[in-house]
Amino acid sequence: MKRACLLLLLLPLIPPAFAEPVPFVVQLTRPADDFGHRRVMLQIDKVLTELGEDKVHFVVVAYEEGIHALLADNPQTNQLLTKLANRGVEFRACRISMRGWNLDESAFPIEVEFVPAGAPEVIRLQLAGYRYWRP
Repeated sequence: MKRACLLLLLLPLIPPAFAEPVPFVVQLTRPADDFGHRRVMLQIDKVLTELGEDKVHFVVVAYEEGIHALLADNPQTNQLLTKLANRGVEFRACRISMRGWNLDESAFPIEVEFVPAGAPEVIRLQLAGYRYWRP
C-alpha cells in the first residue's frame, strides 16, 4: 500500500517517454570576431550531444552581423550549419539584415529559412513558448 501511494506521488515528476523536446531560440547577432559564430554552433552541437536531440530543439535566428554565420561560403560555419540542420536545428535569416549587407537568398544554403525581421522573430518564438539562449 505504501509503495502504491509513493508511486502515485512520484508519477507527476517522471517525464513521459514521448515528451516533446524543449524548444530554444538562439539569437545570433554578434560579429564573427574570434570565431564567435563557429563557437555558437559548436556549443549547440555539444548541447545536442550531451542532452540528446529528443530533449532539446533549437531555432537559430541570425540578424545584424550574425547574418554572416549562415552564408553558404562561410568557411567557419558552413559544414557545421549542415551538420546541425541534419540534427534538427532550424536556421532563420533576417531579410532586413540581408538587405543591409546586400545579400540575397542565393548566398545561403538550402537549410536556411528567411523571416521578415530577426528581432520580432525572436520575440514571436518566445511568446510561443521557446526559451531564450544567447551563447
